[in-house]
Amino acid sequence: MQRNYFMVGLILLTFFVISFLTNIIGPLVPQIIEDFELSLTLVALLPFAFFIAYGVMSIPAGILIERYAEKKVMILAFGVAFFGALLFSLIPSYRVAVLSLFLIGTGMAMLQVAINPLLRVSGGEEHFAFNSLIGQLFFGAASFLSPLVYSYLVLNMGQADNGWFLQALSSVVPENLPWVSLYWLFALVSLAMMVVITVSKFPEVIKTEDEKVGALQTHIDLLKNKKVLLFFFGIFCYVGTEQGVANWMSEFLSTYHGLDPQTVGASAVSTFWGLMTAGTVLGLFLLKIMDSRKVLILFTSIVLICLAAALFGSANIARVAFPAIGFFIAVMWPIIFSLALNSMEEHHGSFSGILVTGIAGGAIVPLIVGSLGDVFGLRVGMIFLFLTYGYILSIGFWANPIITNKTIEFGPKDN
Repeated sequence: MQRNYFMVGLILLTFFVISFLTNIIGPLVPQIIEDFELSLTLVALLPFAFFIAYGVMSIPAGILIERYAEKKVMILAFGVAFFGALLFSLIPSYRVAVLSLFLIGTGMAMLQVAINPLLRVSGGEEHFAFNSLIGQLFFGAASFLSPLVYSYLVLNMGQADNGWFLQALSSVVPENLPWVSLYWLFALVSLAMMVVITVSKFPEVIKTEDEKVGALQTHIDLLKNKKVLLFFFGIFCYVGTEQGVANWMSEFLSTYHGLDPQTVGASAVSTFWGLMTAGTVLGLFLLKIMDSRKVLILFTSIVLICLAAALFGSANIARVAFPAIGFFIAVMWPIIFSLALNSMEEHHGSFSGILVTGIAGGAIVPLIVGSLGDVFGLRVGMIFLFLTYGYILSIGFWANPIITNKTIEFGPKDN
């Protein structure tokens, strides 16, 4: 079968856009608190609205794709994201922001479900793992760039000597809310992606049994399985802690160390995502020479040390320790996901849908951190992350997959 390299490129671009829209919330948190005069709990409802959409839409998105195919669902997904971004751009208020982020999150959840089978067919089954890694690198690159774009926009909006694009944004963005320009950018990007996908020719995707969404009874039976629930909570805890650090580190650095969220805070978040990309590459190498459970235990133990240093160290230590967490959590998602699927003999498609629903942890955990932060202070709120990281650490000890990751053997084999 001839490979569709244009489609692979389009999917990689989609990975980039998903990440750009998803991971900008953290750098915005201190500014949203200040401009809308919010408590930590109320501001935590923003990532809650975004990530709860994954819990609501992941399985329905799979059903939509079965019925209408990937192209129509991807156009609809970017359409929903476009409407959500445009809505907040026109009416920048807190309540509208909650609805806007839910709509954008709904679109991103639909895209996440659509693009993996499409990537397998377009790039070739034998190259799927490699292309998935490239997709993660695009994902990481966008996460690294989006906070820098935020800093650039808020520092340059309204200046007379800037180009036509910034001048055009300045004419539609409230002068006291320059960060709203990001949502105009989101709307434009989503609209552009709708046009590109509409004019693109998509290949026919014939799903493997592992990619098909099973019947409702299959999901009910799986949810009665203890292993399914244990790994679901593993994904839940991972995404929750990833977002718990990314969403709150800028506010923490501002609150406890007086560091500017528009520059230092945004840079820390950017470095967090950039180091996660680098950690992915190292993780792939280690998985060729070590059992994945040992890699998970090693990296999670280092994360716990970094988190302690970030929360209780000096400003200089915190500026290094928070981003360093990104490097060491990079291996967690692929290891937990692979251990989960390799622990079950059947119904991998339905199981994957349940695991992806665990992305809703990105909604719940930051909300818990914010609620505790309102009562006891943000430092105490972020101590909660030791519990979720502790659960991830435990997976390395109790996971017992049917198939373990293949490693390179050094030296002669024993006969």
